[in-house]
Amino acid sequence: MLDQKLKGRAIHRAKIIKGQLDGLIKAIDNELYCPTLLEQSLAIQRSIKSLDSFMLENHIRSHVSHQMQTKGQEEKAVKELIKVYTLSHK
Repeated sequence: MLDQKLKGRAIHRAKIIKGQLDGLIKAIDNELYCPTLLEQSLAIQRSIKSLDSFMLENHIRSHVSHQMQTKGQEEKAVKELIKVYTLSHK
């Protein structure tokens, strides 16, 4: 279950990213100067990292916390966190 405050923040961030991406597409179509396009792309990447943080925070606060307190679920929590860590460093 998503923490409703974090859910709201995540949805807000995702909508910002959508707007940023639409702006980048328009900028590419208009053939704006390459550094301008890169600046916009990097801003989108920072926004996605922020969204990732919201989602990871929710997972840790809800699911991981519950799994660590539930006998037999500890290993699942550890494996999930390692998987997320590994994916984030590729």
